[in-house]
Amino acid sequence: MTFHDLNINTPLFNALNDLGFTNPTPIQEQSFNVVASGKDVVGIAQTGTGKTFAYMLPILKSLKYSKQETPRVLVLVPTRELVVQVVDEIEKLSKYINNRVLGVYGGTNINTQKQAIAQGIDILVATPGRLYDLALSRVLQLKSIQKLVIDEVDVMLDLGFRHQLINIFDILPQRRQNIMFSATMTQDVDLLINDFFKSPERVSIAVSGTPLENIAQQRYNVPNFYTKVNLLVHLLNNTEHFNRVLIFVAYKRMADRLFEQLDEFFKEELCVIHSNKTQNYRLRSIEQFRSGENRILIATDVMARGLDIDNVSHVINFDTPDFPENYMHRIGRTGRAEREGEALVFSTKKELDAIKNIELLMKMTIPVAEIPDPVTISTDLIEEERPQIKEHNNPIKRKDEDAPGPAFHEKSEKNSKENLGGSYKFKIAAKYKKNKTRGDKNYNRRNPNKKK
Repeated sequence: MTFHDLNINTPLFNALNDLGFTNPTPIQEQSFNVVASGKDVVGIAQTGTGKTFAYMLPILKSLKYSKQETPRVLVLVPTRELVVQVVDEIEKLSKYINNRVLGVYGGTNINTQKQAIAQGIDILVATPGRLYDLALSRVLQLKSIQKLVIDEVDVMLDLGFRHQLINIFDILPQRRQNIMFSATMTQDVDLLINDFFKSPERVSIAVSGTPLENIAQQRYNVPNFYTKVNLLVHLLNNTEHFNRVLIFVAYKRMADRLFEQLDEFFKEELCVIHSNKTQNYRLRSIEQFRSGENRILIATDVMARGLDIDNVSHVINFDTPDFPENYMHRIGRTGRAEREGEALVFSTKKELDAIKNIELLMKMTIPVAEIPDPVTISTDLIEEERPQIKEHNNPIKRKDEDAPGPAFHEKSEKNSKENLGGSYKFKIAAKYKKNKTRGDKNYNRRNPNKKK
């Protein structure tokens, strides 16, 4: 099937031709008529199969020209980077269509975004937090929303956006089309669908958690952090094979730690993104990686969710993710648009349980490779890997519950106070030899002969 068979209009067809697309992917083909029908839709397809175009093509086909200022289409995505990417994709498809697209997200000046909203928009792409802030300010009116798209919904729920999503649903018009796309179907996603979708039609290209067949996977059993670094350096030295590499780590501190280790070997080829970096730094790092200026990008899960970067040769899981769905999202950054890709995972003994859960989700075993001989097996451990010494019921180190805390200190003698009761003022008088005032009744009684 070609895009011509989908009966799309000429402006969209011309835009797709300019982009070099002639054949729709399976998710685009099967979801087009369902989304265009106006029914609630739940789409499940592997990452990298063109889900953005799958929902935007039928929406843009039916979106008529309008001069109204309030948005008619709302697209919710989990991260700032994904807002920028989706806006870019919509603008590419809208090359020959007269519509107004705006992306809003946190971490930037909200007043600038308010001014842009006031100019009038047709399609709004937003992260949940910033959207809700704008709606509460009453600058953004959502009364005209006809279609709500939730992209990467499983990621949003993982990030704790459920409460914000429910608040957003409450301020949207009741009569609207709900469209949701995801790579994995979790229990939380199912609950959200049951609560807010009306008899949705499901379009499933693959069972939730099925990896793309064009991604070759491999696993290394590695004892510790520094051995992982040594193995990574050995692999990355093969610049011809590892020509564009995305490395995933568990958290921000690990991203910075790994960057420091690799910077010694790959200075100009290396960049890093995580949520502590400024928005401009993050966008610049992604663009440098996308353009090929940097060969290696270190990222946390949140930062690289949904990012569409062409020709990623390898995804390396430096840390094994705790949740198997995260592994699916990670490896989906390679092998996109039916290209070949490779995914590697480094796992310590502590991470083997996570590997088992990943393999259960995918219903396959990841082949194990031997660590190459030139790689040094390190015995050094980072803080998190060192054994924690716990002394249970040690009578010598028993804690005295009544002992003062570390902030306690004895007061100096001059600052110490003693409750002296009624005799306090007489002691003060004796100490400082002050004359009593005429208003002191007791003083006047004790001195009846005092001249007035």
